[in-house]
Amino acid sequence: MSLREPKLFAGERLRRLRLARPLSQAALARALGLSPSYLNQIERDQRPLPRAVLHRLCEEFGVGLGYFADGEDLRQAGDLREATADPLFAAPAVAPDEAQAAVRAAPELSRRFLTLYRAYLALDEEHRSLRARVAADAALADAPPRLPYDEVRDWVQSRRNHFPALDDAAEALFEERGFATATLRDDLQRHLRDRHGVAVAEAPGLPAAGMLWRLDRRARRLILADEMAPESRAFCLAHVVGLLEQGRAMDRIVADAGLPSGEARSLARVGLANYYAGALMLPYRRFHAEARALRHDIERLQRRFGASFEQVCHRLSTLQRPGLAGVPFYFLKTDIAGNVSKRSSATRFHFARFGGACPLWNVHQAFAQPGRILVQLARTPDGATWLCFARTVGTGGGSFLARPREVAVGLGCEVAHADQLVYAAGLALNDPDVAVPIGPGCRVCERADCRHRAMPPMGHALDVGTAERGVLPYRVAAARGAAQEGAKGASQEGTRGTAEAVVRDAHRAAAPGARREGNGGAARRVPPAGAARPPLPPPTGTGGRPAAPGTAADRRVPPAMPARPEGRAGAGDARQAGRGGAPDRRQPLAAGGGERHSMADDPGRPLGKPLGEP
Repeated sequence: MSLREPKLFAGERLRRLRLARPLSQAALARALGLSPSYLNQIERDQRPLPRAVLHRLCEEFGVGLGYFADGEDLRQAGDLREATADPLFAAPAVAPDEAQAAVRAAPELSRRFLTLYRAYLALDEEHRSLRARVAADAALADAPPRLPYDEVRDWVQSRRNHFPALDDAAEALFEERGFATATLRDDLQRHLRDRHGVAVAEAPGLPAAGMLWRLDRRARRLILADEMAPESRAFCLAHVVGLLEQGRAMDRIVADAGLPSGEARSLARVGLANYYAGALMLPYRRFHAEARALRHDIERLQRRFGASFEQVCHRLSTLQRPGLAGVPFYFLKTDIAGNVSKRSSATRFHFARFGGACPLWNVHQAFAQPGRILVQLARTPDGATWLCFARTVGTGGGSFLARPREVAVGLGCEVAHADQLVYAAGLALNDPDVAVPIGPGCRVCERADCRHRAMPPMGHALDVGTAERGVLPYRVAAARGAAQEGAKGASQEGTRGTAEAVVRDAHRAAAPGARREGNGGAARRVPPAGAARPPLPPPTGTGGRPAAPGTAADRRVPPAMPARPEGRAGAGDARQAGRGGAPDRRQPLAAGGGERHSMADDPGRPLGKPLGEP
């Protein structure tokens, strides 16, 4: 299959940028060398945004190419589809195009809807817990708190896991004090003593009490567990340095975050101190340069910087400095039961928010081969291919009777960046059959033919046969409008890519020269990116706003045709079959084959029950 150049549809972003100036459509069209009608079509996502126009907009409005990337929109659209698949709505999840259109047209409304839905889930969780307590004991305890971890994770994700003020401060301290990677633990210990008067001591009993370190501010002593690994000891020292030197900066960042609960604000402050510790152990410019030189070989980076596997992976996911950005990675930390303790993404990778993750994802398979890096090519339902690698990390319990702690750390990026990673060696990156089809989680995954399902997808009818069964005790009936969506997706495959792909290509190559855009009289010559252009006109009114989008296509399924007597198929059936259809309008099954018996086949059959941190 030949891959055509992906197209960028960013009409709503362009419209917001124009209205913030403010400029009329006609004025902006003149400055860009386009017709007003053509610009109107771009703003309504009826035409893609040409690359030359993209460069012109970034140049004149002073925004980066990343402003037009749609990674955050795609993640939000995925969350929106997942929320609308809830049984509360008693309907299938909204189609991907509808969810993306909602996010593009009303991003703030979509965010507030998701906030409301998360509040509903938290309230429902409290209600279930309260009912269980009432059933077990009449004496009610306090209701469980909201989930501050989720609040902090959402906030970190909104910042793309990048806090430049802390990065800059940590890097400046490393250079100012002349720290060295090989002697960093001693350097930090000496720095705490000389600048802050804090002495460092060890205590053998802390792990038994569930503690790794304790800072006694009154006595000005930092007590560390004597069983800590060298990289963990350095991380704790750097964490305390961050609390003492960047505490006010962290407080300002947390205050600006608008987190609703005190617990969430406290957790966010701890997370920022951890971020600073990672930035101090792995200074941005040095680490970025070494990562590129070593092709992101995590084990070699561990030895080069004296850090742990998890610390290196997390740091790689934070390299988002403008002008010196690294490969955009997602990062995940989970235990063997699938409980996610940490996740962040600089990509459009969609994590399941309200259920378990996909069992085919290699981060879960890592527990079967502890200590070994597993590499996987995976394809998500949106057609993107990812290079994923995962490994277990753990700490001993300190005693034969203690239970060691083991988690899996996963890292990954889009396959377009695979040439920068050592883990792509030997992989058939261009073979579509090699990639493992994964999804965001069984609850919302649209892969109806998956043999690894733990539960059926929400919002789909089930066909439970009684005369036969497959690997699963049910088949997933095609959702309303699924055929139309499938045909629409097939016609657009390879042409309507993501904005991130367009932005990536724009970074790698200069904008094309003058060419014809559009068709017929609406076409205008687009000047090359480097050519002289007339300046944008001074601000005017906000006239010329785009007209409201057209009405969406009717997705209703046509009514069933009346059944003909057996053996009397007519010419109409042949014509229908020639168009790819069938005279039988019953809902087709999305998976499996063969004849099945249903209740309609035998009306007399009795109705059965269908079945961290680094």
